[in-house]
Amino acid sequence: MEAFMGKFRGPERYKGAFSPTNWEQEFDQIPMFMKKAPSEIDPKKNPELACLQSIIFDEEQTPEEQAKTYKNEGNDYFKEKDYRKAIIAYTEGLKKKCSDVELNTVLHTNRAAAQFHLGNYRSALNDAIAARKLKPNHLKAITRGALCHLELRHFSEAMMWCEEGLRTDPKEKKLLETRAKADRLKRTEERDFRKAKLQEKREQSQKQALLQAIKDRNIKLSLASSEDSTEISAGLAEMSLNGLSSESALGANVCLQEDGSLTWPVLFLYPEHGQSDFISTFHEESRFVDHLVVMFEESPPWDLERKYIHNELELYYEDEERGDIYQIDTKTTLLQALQHQRAGEKSILCESWDSYFFGFGKTCSFLRKLLPWKEGSQTQLNEHELFKKKKDNKSKI
Repeated sequence: MEAFMGKFRGPERYKGAFSPTNWEQEFDQIPMFMKKAPSEIDPKKNPELACLQSIIFDEEQTPEEQAKTYKNEGNDYFKEKDYRKAIIAYTEGLKKKCSDVELNTVLHTNRAAAQFHLGNYRSALNDAIAARKLKPNHLKAITRGALCHLELRHFSEAMMWCEEGLRTDPKEKKLLETRAKADRLKRTEERDFRKAKLQEKREQSQKQALLQAIKDRNIKLSLASSEDSTEISAGLAEMSLNGLSSESALGANVCLQEDGSLTWPVLFLYPEHGQSDFISTFHEESRFVDHLVVMFEESPPWDLERKYIHNELELYYEDEERGDIYQIDTKTTLLQALQHQRAGEKSILCESWDSYFFGFGKTCSFLRKLLPWKEGSQTQLNEHELFKKKKDNKSKI
């Protein structure tokens, strides 16, 4: 006996024995003890598996037998939540085109379930439809189709499928729950749609009122040229509301107040120092000087020479179309400035509907270089003319 056992301990071990160091890996290669089968079976590396596979999928079997084998394989993958492999198995079963209607119905229904778990609701619905063509009252196919319609937000169709299934089994819990959920979501969607349409109508009405308020003030309006917008100056009645936005580039809006007045977003630029001030709600009846007093009550940190004093500031706006700039009397209101005959020509009113002005100190050498004119050549306009046109082209800046 000792001699017999010695054969196993000695160098002449029996043929095919496991290696003392890698026995676990070698043990895992035996089909019966495999923890996980390889995705692709190579006959050279796994001859035992290849042999078993050839037995399972014997081409001599009938199409029905082969389809059933693939169905069982797909079910095993489905239990393991390996839905992609399950879909492949069910597809292979359908390719056998067997004459068993019940089996083909189950293959379509099972594949629909696998597709559903992967989020492929359209593909799952197509399989449910295919299953019902084979067997119209197949309850699992009806339930799966109703769930697909629910996920696709086809609430009316989901309810219809549920009704058809409940005619077969009026107490089917899943169909009752799905129908109730689809009905609730359908009502919510319809309510949200009505609210959105009402909000759209309200916004359109507000925009119409805003445009009418601008028209009543004789303010010219033009749009910056673009593919979607057309310049509008006199014909506000022909204006397309969909192409307009009352929101400025800085996120502020032109607003029509409850008392019928307008507030505008206004930007002040100080080119000499590369600085700016922004007023999001500049009331149309407010004077420029009222805001300048607040903004320059104290000298800004960038005004080292202390030239920007509120009662000594000069204010201008640019006419981009003509290349001219105009001086504005700081004691005038924003509405008076906007009503000027050149104010709407692509300068103050743009696609973003914000107004911008340039501010300079009276002794600003930067301004004098840009606008070289003689002091005596300036002409004071009458009370109806609120701007002093400067002859030099602003494009020199």
